[in-house]
Amino acid sequence: MEAAAENARKLLGNFRDRQAGLFHIQHLSEHPGSTFFLPGTEGVKTHAMVTPGPGEKVVEKHYPNSFRDTVLLNELRGRGISDLVICGAMSHMCIDATTRAAFDYGFNCTVIQDACATRDLSFSGDTIRAADVHGAFMAALAVPYARVLATEQYLSDP
Repeated sequence: MEAAAENARKLLGNFRDRQAGLFHIQHLSEHPGSTFFLPGTEGVKTHAMVTPGPGEKVVEKHYPNSFRDTVLLNELRGRGISDLVICGAMSHMCIDATTRAAFDYGFNCTVIQDACATRDLSFSGDTIRAADVHGAFMAALAVPYARVLATEQYLSDP
């Protein structure tokens, strides 16, 4: 997560320098029995490397898909934005759901793979390592949903 946050920090700096539109997405869980992303807890705090700056829009969401029951779609369309650069956590959940939804809404998506992270998952009694989970989801998004690039690739030719 630290390496992904550092790459996200680089992207954020690039967007700020170019005065490009940017949105921070914050997940707040409202599901009964949730143990993380609970309002008022450490789980909802933004990583220090990517703290929103003055005037930067923060969209609160309650589902993995950042468009579901949020203002995000209207904000993007209202600003005439057609190309999205997506990064964050977790690759297998919010990044996947948001990228697929954005594609379905007609956006051109770029996912910055090394500015995303995930965790180990369990399936049928097996542990699937975070690197394998991440790789599988990036591969699945690469066609047709998004360009999947590394931070330095994107920064050298956005």
